[in-house]
Amino acid sequence: MSEKKRYPDTRLLLAACLAVAACAALCPADVRLPAVIGDGMVLQQQKPVSIWGWADPGEAVTVELAGNKAAATADDSGRWLVKLPPVEAGNLGGMTVTGRNSIRLKNILAGEVWVCSGQSNMQWSLNQINAKDDIAAANHRDIRLLTVPKVPSGQPVSDMEAGWQTCNPDTVAEFSAVGYFFGRELQAKLKVPIGLIDSSWGGTRIEPWTPPLGFVSVPELAGIRAEVERANELYRNAVGENIGRIEQWVENTRACLDAGISLPPLPVWPKHELDSHRKPTGIYNGMIYPLLPFAIRGAIWYQGESNLDDGAVYYYKMKALINGWRKVWGLGDFPFYYVQLAPFRYNRDDKTLLPQLWEAQTKALSIENTGMAVTTDIGDLDNIHPKNKQDLGRRLSLWALADTYGYDDLVFSGPMYKRISVQTDRIRIHFDHVGGGLVSRDGKPLNWFTIAGEDRNFVEAEASIDGDTVVVRSGKVARPVAVRFAWHEEAEPNLANAELLPAVPFRTDDWPVAKANR
Repeated sequence: MSEKKRYPDTRLLLAACLAVAACAALCPADVRLPAVIGDGMVLQQQKPVSIWGWADPGEAVTVELAGNKAAATADDSGRWLVKLPPVEAGNLGGMTVTGRNSIRLKNILAGEVWVCSGQSNMQWSLNQINAKDDIAAANHRDIRLLTVPKVPSGQPVSDMEAGWQTCNPDTVAEFSAVGYFFGRELQAKLKVPIGLIDSSWGGTRIEPWTPPLGFVSVPELAGIRAEVERANELYRNAVGENIGRIEQWVENTRACLDAGISLPPLPVWPKHELDSHRKPTGIYNGMIYPLLPFAIRGAIWYQGESNLDDGAVYYYKMKALINGWRKVWGLGDFPFYYVQLAPFRYNRDDKTLLPQLWEAQTKALSIENTGMAVTTDIGDLDNIHPKNKQDLGRRLSLWALADTYGYDDLVFSGPMYKRISVQTDRIRIHFDHVGGGLVSRDGKPLNWFTIAGEDRNFVEAEASIDGDTVVVRSGKVARPVAVRFAWHEEAEPNLANAELLPAVPFRTDDWPVAKANR
């Protein structure tokens, strides 16, 4: 179901802009801050602190925080930016911003800030998963929550209507369940304040979340890049053509006002082709751009159901998203941890569409500083929104704790395919991330393994654990050459490590896959 846009009609905006322009000299603008910078916020520790906002062009602005002070001058567009030295985790008290007027922010913390993004499985709140006990216990004064409103835009939007809230049973109930459980685990382990920014939208594809720079960075997505560039050029041209009409309208309107006659209608403002939550860059512009350049530690991501048909191409789209976010934030290759989709009956003819997407998601681990939480054991075949978000948040936190925060004693991933060795009538599979050893999580024989010979005909296989390897065979395949594991949308395999983290679905062949319903 589509959501009503939460911003004024463009004609009203234009009229307001004309009114503002007419009295700008008589009505000086107050210094203003973006919504992401406000009371109760969490600033990222150990990184330069970017504080920005708007004032009159040429106006001097000073910012004071934690004993540090910096000054800037608003540019021709009225925007100003200061960078303060890094701060350590803790309570920073208040911050003062002074220009023509003065703003005093209070209750500011420093700690770890994470963006939580994706589609509905990230958006789903604690209320939606019926987590009554978790909600009741969610009194965490050192966890702060910010929810970005759902606003698409064809062009970057500089601000939003939102505000930081202290985590408690009332504020957390409608917050992202995955985001909260991830943050709760981090706060319990790290003992520092945690800031969680939920920017998610159900039913959305990955392309609308991606900045233009992301598509530029991946040659395989040249078609999408061209679509974005074409739409932006068409919009700029249309606006340029409309300026003359607006100027003529202003002249005619003044004449009508002087003559006391009816006023002419306002010209229709051109619409941007990408002004939609279904178009490339459309959500990035409205829901990520307003956060920049607020410093963060990293991002968690749960999305892909709406890109089910993409197969291998989804890897390139993930690469564009990650590259793009890292470029626009300017914080280097910050951590990006994501969720591999849960098994689900999509009711499509091709039951391998989901495994093909799983394969693309696994390939994205080749992108530096990424991690993937596997969900094959905590899904719901009849519900695309599995309710167990607690384990999911914990698994994402394991990646963060191990890779970002240096807890090298943690097992953070389930078994991951490494290589095979063919032994006449059987294949031995070697794994990384075996942890305390390979196990069957339900104590039953291993399942969801298939095997094939040179004829490429896969049949069900017997599989058994042998040390840190799995041996696979079938009496129907005398000389096997390839194995597939969990290569079906309904696969809920029982192979795991002793820490009960499930094995990652895989195939050992690179044979062409079916194209049904693609």
